[in-house]
Amino acid sequence: MNGEPLSGLPVRLFNAFTNLMNSIGTLWVFGMMFIICADIASRNFFNHPLNGVPEIIAFSIAGTIYLQLANTLHAGRFTRAELLIEWLEVKRPLAGRIFNAVFNLFGIIVFIIMVQGFWGEFSDAWVENEIAGVPGVVTFIVWPFYLILLIGAAATGIEFLLRFLRECVGTSSALKTAREGDGQVKHGYGWLIALAGFAIIIYLMTSAELTNAQIGGLSILCMLILIYAGMPVGIALIVLGFCGIWMMKGNTIIAERMLPQAGAEYMKNYFFGVVPLFVLMGLLVSAADVGKETFQVARWALRRVRGGLGIATVAANAVFAAITGSSIASAAVFTRVATPEMMSHGYTARFSVGVVAGSSVLGMLIPPSLLFIVYAFIAEQSVGVLFIAAVIPGLILSGAFILLILAMATWKPQWIGEAATDVVEADAESVLSAFMKIFPILLLIFLVIGGIYDGWFTPTEAGAAGSFGALVIGLFKRKLNWKALWGVLIETGHITVSILFLILAANIYARMLALSGLPQQMGDFIGSTGLGFTGFIILYVIVLILLGMILDSISIMLIMLPLALPVLAQFGGDPIWFGVITVIAVEIGLLTPPLGITCYVVKSTLNDDRISLNQIFLGAMPFAFVMLLVTILLIAVPELSLVFT
Repeated sequence: MNGEPLSGLPVRLFNAFTNLMNSIGTLWVFGMMFIICADIASRNFFNHPLNGVPEIIAFSIAGTIYLQLANTLHAGRFTRAELLIEWLEVKRPLAGRIFNAVFNLFGIIVFIIMVQGFWGEFSDAWVENEIAGVPGVVTFIVWPFYLILLIGAAATGIEFLLRFLRECVGTSSALKTAREGDGQVKHGYGWLIALAGFAIIIYLMTSAELTNAQIGGLSILCMLILIYAGMPVGIALIVLGFCGIWMMKGNTIIAERMLPQAGAEYMKNYFFGVVPLFVLMGLLVSAADVGKETFQVARWALRRVRGGLGIATVAANAVFAAITGSSIASAAVFTRVATPEMMSHGYTARFSVGVVAGSSVLGMLIPPSLLFIVYAFIAEQSVGVLFIAAVIPGLILSGAFILLILAMATWKPQWIGEAATDVVEADAESVLSAFMKIFPILLLIFLVIGGIYDGWFTPTEAGAAGSFGALVIGLFKRKLNWKALWGVLIETGHITVSILFLILAANIYARMLALSGLPQQMGDFIGSTGLGFTGFIILYVIVLILLGMILDSISIMLIMLPLALPVLAQFGGDPIWFGVITVIAVEIGLLTPPLGITCYVVKSTLNDDRISLNQIFLGAMPFAFVMLLVTILLIAVPELSLVFT
């Protein structure tokens, strides 16, 4: 809930300024694609790589994030779990405003600390005329980079301030107009008292003499409470990381230095380029109607198979996943394309929406996958190796979904629809027309995954080459005009910033946890219980599935991985295989209530009152069960995840 908008010329000018910053950042990302592609071409065709490209891209990544940060916040794209806060905003508006005001106040504090740190870095770079790059090859002055970070952090802090003021104005107005006896003021004060009580408890705990491990454990409890209450996940992680180090060291000096250091140096990483470039590739492919054409070909090819439209949805999702890396995109596309087609051919509504929701999870397993990218950065593993490791598990899961549909069609036809038919005219496609539709997609998959596997590209370069290939496909199909392309670029920026800000926050929180020693103590405890490695993995998967019922996938990984990875290392487990297990287990949560974000996407995209959210969850349940079985298989036979690595 944004509250009543503040009016006035200063606010309008500020919004125009942040829009300008966002536009510059958007075009900068697009330019990065061309720079990297030019470097690839120069290296392979002329045996002369462009000098300084990795350094330029590394600085560009951090710069584009901070240019687009305020606008992303303004658009409401900061990741947060909205179960409680949405309920409050509807049922207890005054309490919802109070909570949002508190959350925005924390955001203000975080970015004030960031601005102070960036100001020091900017001043030093200006005075010393600091340079970066490769001496004798390519160098550039550094102070403009820190100036961008400073302006971006300041703008984001101001955006949090405006949101805070909106909630305060709304709260004041609600208090003035509330009628006696309607309970609204009472409920608002009740929640305010609850917040105050929570703050007092935290204060008492911080003043007590706690060990570092106890502080780490307390931070986990507070994190779950704050995230579930609706605080933006990134802000919650940064605040708790800051407070944890403060409590352990007894002062704020180290914590104050850590925030801007992580915000600048950690984000200045060439390999973070995989995030915007793979997001850009997926959105370009989606805008080019590739999902629709893939489904048309799969439907025609499987026209004589029982349950063929359902299997076609799985097959098309698998292909689409190989070039988008997003379950949400897959769910949105195939809800529009496949669900009406299946229902018109006699399939039940529950099966039609269930197969779309269930098979869309392939978007996060079959590479390229945003979740594998997030895991790679948190676990400090190779993105390319993780992509290759996921190929066989992705094919196994796709095959398991197909077997499920065949079993339903054979033994429980009433589940998919007694009158279901897959009548498709034989001349709806020809071999040639089907090949012409599917060839660009297969070529793009070969370019990206084959390029990584054969060592032609780094993952970042593969993202740039894939984005350029997707751009060419979209232009060739005449699906991309300037308006559509600009929309894709803006959406790329918002998704990228929301993901990379979470990764930054996770890095800060992980530093605090490492300092607490809690992960190591957890490993020792699990070892002493006699659970063993298999017991640890089973417990880990159960916790991921349970968290998936209330939190989104990335948030779960940010919470669990800093704790689980040190334990895995103590057992000598393979982090690549562990990444595959993590992603599949987390993705089960996309199909389980009450959060089940994929099911919500299907519901909102379909916009059909005849199909309830309960029907979508029920339809997706068999697919969630199959995912659990595949997870067990991969735990029992880890070699399946390591065939090509």
